[in-house]
Amino acid sequence: MTQGHLITVEQGTQHVRVTQDGQVVAESTRPLLLRETGFPVRYYLPPEDVRTDLLTPSDTHTYCPFKGTASYWSLPGTPDAVWAYPEPKPDVAQIKDHFCFYEVTEVTPN
Repeated sequence: MTQGHLITVEQGTQHVRVTQDGQVVAESTRPLLLRETGFPVRYYLPPEDVRTDLLTPSDTHTYCPFKGTASYWSLPGTPDAVWAYPEPKPDVAQIKDHFCFYEVTEVTPN
């Protein structure tokens, strides 16, 4: 990590729900919480808790020097709404293949 830049990943127990147009797209009680300097907490959800049938792979890829290369998926009417790291950097290996959404509808403590 670069001095002053910190990323932590921890197992959460919050109830996380993502909806689009009233339809539940993802729901989990086992999110990974990724905290990164300068960014809001991101919830990475296991693929089993995501309606992957609603996701369409995108050609978009971005590179983060701390996490690696992200692949993106679109939801109906919302391009590049979801991302994951198929081959994350070793420091954040836990997030491998977990999905993260730009918009999380609801987070409640358990």
